[in-house]
Amino acid sequence: RETSAHASHRVATPRDEAAASLTGPLPLLAPSARSLAMALPVQHVSARATGAIALSQPRLPRRMTSGVALRAAPRSIGSSSSRSLGVGRVVRAQSAPVETVTTAAGDVKLEDKIVFSGLQGKALNPPALEQLPSKAEVLAAIPEECFERDTARSMGYALLGVAMTALCAIFAYQFIPLTAAAIPAWVAYALVTGTVATGPWVVAHECGHGAFSDNKLLQDTVGYVLHSALLVPYFSWQRSHAVHHSRTNHMTEGETHVPEVYGEGGLQKALCAIREACGVRVFAILHAAMVLTVGWPMYLLRGASGGPVRGKTNHFWPWAGEQQRHSLFPGSWKQKVLKSDIGVFAVLAGLAYWAYAAGSIWPVVALYVGPYLVVNAWLVGYTWLQHTDTDIPHYYGEDWNWVRGAFLTVDRPYGPVFDFLHHKIGSTHVAHHVCHQIPHYNASKATEALKKNFPDLYLYDPTPCHQALWRIARDCIAVRKWSDGKSVYSPYMEPKAA
Repeated sequence: RETSAHASHRVATPRDEAAASLTGPLPLLAPSARSLAMALPVQHVSARATGAIALSQPRLPRRMTSGVALRAAPRSIGSSSSRSLGVGRVVRAQSAPVETVTTAAGDVKLEDKIVFSGLQGKALNPPALEQLPSKAEVLAAIPEECFERDTARSMGYALLGVAMTALCAIFAYQFIPLTAAAIPAWVAYALVTGTVATGPWVVAHECGHGAFSDNKLLQDTVGYVLHSALLVPYFSWQRSHAVHHSRTNHMTEGETHVPEVYGEGGLQKALCAIREACGVRVFAILHAAMVLTVGWPMYLLRGASGGPVRGKTNHFWPWAGEQQRHSLFPGSWKQKVLKSDIGVFAVLAGLAYWAYAAGSIWPVVALYVGPYLVVNAWLVGYTWLQHTDTDIPHYYGEDWNWVRGAFLTVDRPYGPVFDFLHHKIGSTHVAHHVCHQIPHYNASKATEALKKNFPDLYLYDPTPCHQALWRIARDCIAVRKWSDGKSVYSPYMEPKAA
């Protein structure tokens, strides 16, 4: 059943509303009866001289370069084990097939090249599609009150974020001179103010999801104003982000951070060449810098890391990219994209007039552009960490369904300061993907319910976020498809010459 991501009609209860609307505007693919479960062999993590982390035969566990010591549970190759899948089900996990890649050094077993994150391979051992709970069962496990929206409370968070951002700007305008000697102070201002301004960005994101208020007009007005102020096309991103929710970790129809496959696509070839030329450490720094600085504008303008079936899309021009079944902006969405353009161009015009009136572009750069770049970095960093890691798989259509995709989202520890400023967008993101209409102030309770009812599906990586980001930037270049259907990141291995 195909339903709009933001239905205009009212239904009986908030949970009914969540269950009635798909987390995206596309029909879900029919699940396959094929079993995909697998188990990881007994192995421990060790550091190689190259800087990559690989699996080895059992030995005393060493500490990863990320600073987290990992230990695999005892399990022999070729064995199977039973485990509980919340809701009273028992799932049998089967042993993994032997995957090999032919390289210049000979055949390499992929399981010897897995880089464990703090998940310790948990996501690589999923139940079969037919053993997963249904979407309705997952939603039923969340307390009813989690779906309730409080307009006054939501507006309070929006106003608080705007007020804190404005205070940062006023302070800088009053006390930091526009001189070369003050550049360190302006950098500090950009880091602080951009971090604070990410809070209003998250509130606007909730507006796009319908989690802000039952008053749809107020909700879209707040979201449109906040996102336009940060040069985000509100309705355009509302639509593309709904597609992302409906196709999480789908290899062809996903949206944002869809990985390339080794041997396919030009970007992964360029990244591998840079890694070979510069070494692992320099490559990781360059890779992270590229993603965090130009990743967001390249996504908006060219559909970078978007679904391959949609082609090169553009959030400001809805006629770019695929225009048939997989069009990113079908039908009436094209007019909404143009309405989004008006808000963004109005803000750009205001910034241009500000520079003209000031007689210099530097006040705009110092007060606005610096924090704007930091907001973008936070946005891309969050989404990168939420759906990507060395042992988080992606799937093609026949091996994917909505529940599997939603539970391939990862919660991470961001600490009380960032959780407060950013409304726990990174530490309760699994619940957000299970139902994007849950307001952020109810997401912690929803998260606890998911942990309790689906312990084998819920993913939490305790690795400190800066260490996880380093691991992902270092090792997540492209994926290889395994014979059981999953596509997994593995370090670059030079292929054997023809």
